Amino acid sequence: MINVIKRIISGAVYIALIVGAILLLDNSPVMYLLVFPLLIVLGMGEMVTMAKNDGSQSWLVNIIDMLGGVGLFVSFYMHYEGTTVQPRASWLLPIAIYLLLRTIVQLYRPQQNAVHSLERSFFSLGYIALPVSLLNCIMSITAPRLLLGMFIFIWLYDTGAYCFGMLFGRHRLFERISPKKSWEGVIGGIVASVAGAYITHYWFDEFFQVPDLGTWVGLSVIVAVFATFGDLVESLIKRTVGVKDSGSILPGHGGILDRIDSLLLVAPAVLIYLLLIVPNIQ
Repeated sequence: MINVIKRIISGAVYIALIVGAILLLDNSPVMYLLVFPLLIVLGMGEMVTMAKNDGSQSWLVNIIDMLGGVGLFVSFYMHYEGTTVQPRASWLLPIAIYLLLRTIVQLYRPQQNAVHSLERSFFSLGYIALPVSLLNCIMSITAPRLLLGMFIFIWLYDTGAYCFGMLFGRHRLFERISPKKSWEGVIGGIVASVAGAYITHYWFDEFFQVPDLGTWVGLSVIVAVFATFGDLVESLIKRTVGVKDSGSILPGHGGILDRIDSLLLVAPAVLIYLLLIVPNIQ
């Protein structure tokens, strides 16, 4: 019971921060620019910890990687929100600085396998920082409230998959990677996500301002499918490095990566969906 209470409280705090950051964005970007870069920093930190058995990165490399992740997010925000008054390509400046610093610093780490070290840094940036940064692209195409809808579908999927999996799970989805995940859980998650699309359209259409039901249903299906893959990819990483959870910062849930694993594949998938399938939403 205590673990359940901890899980509920930590989950509620996480959700409140995400919802608050998105809803307040119309008035001030401060919370948005604090919460999502923090997710990047914590996620990249957990990746370092999980991979420590493969040789620890230096504190300097870790800091450079985290600053590079934050710089990537802020750059995308400046570019896609049109807040920069500098020449067009200036939004790429933090990325260019990171690339130079990270590769040059590696020259002074002769005791490490340079390829493995650089792979870990660039993978962490691409796997964690880039998908979170793509939230800025999604927001620029639509509006902050549709971005909130995407998160709601992720949470509904996770809840439905967990409940259906616990109650009815019999057939393993991908036993080699995640022995506990079941097809029944996936189906329950999809049902919950799609149901959320209908509820959003018919009950909260005025709030979200997306009049097309098909757009919502398509979004919910995309979220459900790629949330499944996102969960499996993180499970693969954890199984590879031999850990159960990515961290312990969220009691009852594990680490930040255990909470945003779905988002890391959902974000690029939703961006592709909005650009190629429903371009008229712009």
